[in-house]
Amino acid sequence: MILNQRKEIALSLLDTFKDAGNVALELRKKGLKKEIKSDNTPVSNGDLEVNKFITKKISEITPDIPIVSEETSDNKDNTELKDFWLVDPIDGTYDYINDLEEFTINAGLIINNKPAAGLIYAPAKKRMFYSYGPGNAFELTDGKTINLSNKIIKNNRPIKFISYSNKIKPEIQKIYQDIGVAENVRMKSSLKFCVVAASEYDGYVAEPRAYEWDIAAGHAILIHSGGTVTDFNGAEILYGKKDLKNPSIILKSKNIL
Repeated sequence: MILNQRKEIALSLLDTFKDAGNVALELRKKGLKKEIKSDNTPVSNGDLEVNKFITKKISEITPDIPIVSEETSDNKDNTELKDFWLVDPIDGTYDYINDLEEFTINAGLIINNKPAAGLIYAPAKKRMFYSYGPGNAFELTDGKTINLSNKIIKNNRPIKFISYSNKIKPEIQKIYQDIGVAENVRMKSSLKFCVVAASEYDGYVAEPRAYEWDIAAGHAILIHSGGTVTDFNGAEILYGKKDLKNPSIILKSKNIL
């Protein structure tokens, strides 16, 4: 799939993601119906409605590309997938159901098992991020499109990382020391990829946890902004693994490479 095709796909989904964000916020305002899934994580009717909303549009514009979503069983057992979508309709469900702001709507396009395009929208913050190739990662805010590749911090500010928990494990603390991380801030959702791509923070480290749909869209946006996404050994992260689980992960912004 060539760059212009990926661009057309990404741009055609922007309004859908904004509308899906409005759906999510309106359902939350009315009062969400919540339950606990078999993996002991929360889900709401908002997750399910947003999933229907965005997967319908994705299916319309790319009918021949399968969709793997957190909230459905379709294609999860297909170990032959190379070109497919990974969708997480609400990443950060805890924030969503508790009236917090960091939850996001996510779709990542995987081509030949690698991230080729990504869209992430944070409805409560009204921040939209998308990408479709190297040097083509953007934030759309207040009607302005900002190329994240051009957002470079050249001063000597302390290196700031994002962490999933306030309790930093020893193996992650060692990586912090090697990189020279001076401070870290807790953030749970995929918004972490976006703020690293936007040079607001410098990176993120996590042991193996979560699933491919949690990181695919952000992975695309970050690498297309000039940053990197690897495992603890520096290896490239590929998609379509048998269990769809993530390995260890290190995000780095272009500012510290």
